[in-house]
Amino acid sequence: MSVAAVTQMSPGATYTIGELAAEFDLTTRAIRFYEDCGLLAPQRRGRQRVYAARDRTRLKLTLRGKRLGLTLAEVKELVDMYESPRDTRAQLEAFLVVLAAHRAQVEQQMADLQITLDEVRSHEKEARRLIAAAAPRVLRQQRKADRE
Repeated sequence: MSVAAVTQMSPGATYTIGELAAEFDLTTRAIRFYEDCGLLAPQRRGRQRVYAARDRTRLKLTLRGKRLGLTLAEVKELVDMYESPRDTRAQLEAFLVVLAAHRAQVEQQMADLQITLDEVRSHEKEARRLIAAAAPRVLRQQRKADRE
């Protein structure tokens, strides 16, 4: 998730909020929310926001982090870490810790879902058994009603 690795546009490129919204299929409101969270820091030209390549990259990394299940606070911490000139080993180790925690959480959710799915299958099986057991009785009742 290196900012340098993700930045593909020229460093001097700028974007409007509408351009970023269209590129990433977001609402302008969502982009302003990310700005309020400190993930983006556009410059201002009068009342217009002007986003630099850095902001575009941070937005891309934010969306990637969200897809991984990270909170915005975790995304901000990781993205901020990558922008600092410190040793990348510590940054990567911090990223691994966050990923391991999320992997464990997703694995637990999968296990919980499997238990729920097994319960649903069991209830379906029981409902089908009850329907099959009730079918002869219903037929007898219908025949009796037809005779009367």
